[in-house]
Amino acid sequence: MELTLWLLAVAAVGLTSSLVVTRWARDHGWRLALVDRPRPNEVQQREIPRSGGYGMLVAFWLAVSASLLLRPSSVEAPPRDDLVTLGMLLGSVLIVPLAMLDDRHRLGPGPQFAGQLLIAAVPVLFGLRFGSIASPFGPAVPLPPWLDVPLTLLWIVAMINAINLIDVMDGLAAGIAVMAAIVLFTRSIWFGQPSIAVLPLALAACALGFLRWNFHPASVFMGTSGSVLLGYALANLSVIGGAKVGTAFAVLAIPILDTAWVMLRRISRGRSPFHGGDREHLPQKLHWLGLSQLQVVLLLYALCAAFGFLSLRLHSPATPEGPGLEKVLVLAGLALAMVLVLVVVTILTERKERHERGAALEAKTGRGS
Repeated sequence: MELTLWLLAVAAVGLTSSLVVTRWARDHGWRLALVDRPRPNEVQQREIPRSGGYGMLVAFWLAVSASLLLRPSSVEAPPRDDLVTLGMLLGSVLIVPLAMLDDRHRLGPGPQFAGQLLIAAVPVLFGLRFGSIASPFGPAVPLPPWLDVPLTLLWIVAMINAINLIDVMDGLAAGIAVMAAIVLFTRSIWFGQPSIAVLPLALAACALGFLRWNFHPASVFMGTSGSVLLGYALANLSVIGGAKVGTAFAVLAIPILDTAWVMLRRISRGRSPFHGGDREHLPQKLHWLGLSQLQVVLLLYALCAAFGFLSLRLHSPATPEGPGLEKVLVLAGLALAMVLVLVVVTILTERKERHERGAALEAKTGRGS
């Protein structure tokens, strides 16, 4: 099978199966009472089944299996990459029991973290590693196993939570994941790694099929199964084949830095960084400032697309000398710009909250007098 036809076939399997199975999962979500109910400080207004992620999971398994079964003889894949891909698939199977428990009982941060760590450990046991850290001042710095393994685990768990915590509006997390996967696919193709490139392509197709049912107004949410899958898969795919972690950070700067910002804000207030209900995330603040759900989602899509486009514009072949100072400065600039956005939006939100509290107090005082 020709390379282009193979890629199109895998994308078609992922998209079609996601469209079909997600709808089936939505309908069964109602029957099984896997329903998300509106909570304080959330934009959700009605009950929605939170079972769509199971459809994405099945579609991803089918698409990756198709990529292996239909792989053309002209596409060479290093045995290590296939082994790590197998580990990624096996780890994704463990998402199902974690998601079922969380969808039923809303697990606390401790059990969720333990489950995420267990899931992340599977591909690491199959050989997924950073291996080294790129340096703009010379060759990449090799990582000893005692540091490499925990850093890889931390990256996977952090990405799972970044996607999970940005999933606060219809279509937001899935759309961002589609863009991130397309950027990773493009980088892999440019690096001459079609056996790797097909994996983010499969993920993008599955997330796009799910988005058909999740875009505003959503008829299904991805739930724990979907958010864990997207974060887990993107983390794995940015490490497999190497030289793409910086790319993943660039296109996912919004969910990654927003998660870090929210955690720091909660800690500074003496709260657990893992307990929500406080309208601290950037999408929620933008909505609070007057933007509609759709406007917020499209704005954040545009920012992610711009960051991803910029990361692709800086593409260059991987070399032993590292990424170059220019790339490091651009990544630092993106991070700084995103932090500035978070600071400004936070200030505007707090100012509006103070104004509304003052107005409410005046109204109450006026009635009392």
